[in-house]
Amino acid sequence: MKVTLGSRFGIGILSLLFSVSIVATSFAQAGADSAAGAQPAAAAAAPAAGGAGGDIAAGEAVFNANCKQCHAFNEVVVGPALAGAVGRWPSEAALAKFIKYPQKVIDGGDPYAKGLYEKYKQYMPNHDFLSDADISNVIAYIKKGPTEPAATAATAGAPGAEAAATAGGGVDGGAFNIVLGILLLVLVIVLIVLILMVNILTRAVNNNDSIPAEDKAFIQQKTNFGAFFLSPAFKTFVIVVGVFFLAKAGYDRVYAVGIQQGYAPKQPIAFSHKLHAGMYEIDCNYCHIGVNKGKRATIPSVNICMNCHNAIKTKSPEIQKIWRAVRTNQPIEWVRVHNLPDLAYFNHAQHVKVGGVECQACHGDVQNMEVIKQHSTLTMGWCINCHRQTSVKAEGNAYYDKLLYLHKQQTKREMKVADIGGLECSKCHY
Repeated sequence: MKVTLGSRFGIGILSLLFSVSIVATSFAQAGADSAAGAQPAAAAAAPAAGGAGGDIAAGEAVFNANCKQCHAFNEVVVGPALAGAVGRWPSEAALAKFIKYPQKVIDGGDPYAKGLYEKYKQYMPNHDFLSDADISNVIAYIKKGPTEPAATAATAGAPGAEAAATAGGGVDGGAFNIVLGILLLVLVIVLIVLILMVNILTRAVNNNDSIPAEDKAFIQQKTNFGAFFLSPAFKTFVIVVGVFFLAKAGYDRVYAVGIQQGYAPKQPIAFSHKLHAGMYEIDCNYCHIGVNKGKRATIPSVNICMNCHNAIKTKSPEIQKIWRAVRTNQPIEWVRVHNLPDLAYFNHAQHVKVGGVECQACHGDVQNMEVIKQHSTLTMGWCINCHRQTSVKAEGNAYYDKLLYLHKQQTKREMKVADIGGLECSKCHY
């Protein structure tokens, strides 16, 4: 292919611009990935700033997991408002007994408990799974009342909050765009200057009679694009690129077999996680009661739904489906969303209770999902990558003391799940 001197400079500068755009795109994508990765970390760190702990803090956690669905402090939800509730009981011991075994206390003739039943016409579920310490903590929290999210408000209202967040999270996107824009502008100016210089030099060469005719002909030769596109080298390049993309597309299709990411089946009842877990902030553990106890998180039984819906929206067509299940003594046939192959073993309690993994880490932003869907790929590579990146929450857990001691003898790096056998085949396949 024959080109002029100006074409060579132009092609060189355009190639440089193209390279810069590719690098900029890569940096922008990396910045977006870093921001996406930083958000869960910030979300995970937020609860740690809530306070130094104690009976009231522990009571708030128990309240949010077990009581918040039916009780508020200043309004009636399913049960009575709790503001001043402790003082309405003869003693805290009587209230603790009622929390643990409400029906037993009502049937035993306690006058205040009987009055509550006559007013609200329903029994509160037993909370015999709570320890005496848990109940004492809940009572302490009820006496104090809810706390305002001051930290969140302060962060939102602080003039330098956005800048501080940017400084902590990496390169600011606006500053990066400004630098990139300046760089591209400089390259465009350089390109214009070089083109002008080439034109000036070309005219000077053409007007110089001392330069041999063959040299002038070389400088003035034109690009033959037709010959280039019909050349064997270009045809070979197109064939190789086409075969590569076809092979990549075929590989992606084969690799995606069995992956159900984005799967969102229609359920027999139009249950909204956005409404329950998002708007009303019902704790995941309240419905999925097995998540801290065993392998499966479990699908909520009808009686869990009826804890609230025996009094809330009872005439709704969707709630009537729950009542129909109660009357016919037939379970609701929910469609399973997250499926692992039988060859893989996964234990919810090991991850949630012991590992402290948040539900959103695997299931995504559930509190904003109108219809639940599979958020992650749930492939072996996805699990292994998580085990390589996740630090073990070993501090203060005596189970890990020896492992933590041995790990610190070898390296100062944080102990990851992979360091304690998280990549062993037999952990998931046996």
